[in-house]
Amino acid sequence: MDDISPKLRDFVLFCAQRRSPEWPAIYDEMTRVAGRKLFQGLGYQDLKQLGLSFSLSGMDKTIQLVKQVTSQNHQQEAFCSLPSKMISS
Repeated sequence: MDDISPKLRDFVLFCAQRRSPEWPAIYDEMTRVAGRKLFQGLGYQDLKQLGLSFSLSGMDKTIQLVKQVTSQNHQQEAFCSLPSKMISS
């Protein structure tokens, strides 16, 4: 799961910013965004091709994907908020 498509990662982050990164609120937002093709025109089939499933049988994988993307983003935000003296040392 480390090789998440940048487009899929951006989709998850887009949805997390619109609503909440917490489950199940983010799932509701992802289905809403996909259903209306609000992110770069991507719908359910497009996202499925990128590796995101909205099916019940794929729910565990979807939850893990969302957790991975949002936690990586949180870590990057925390790193970027460090004073530059700490980063360069």
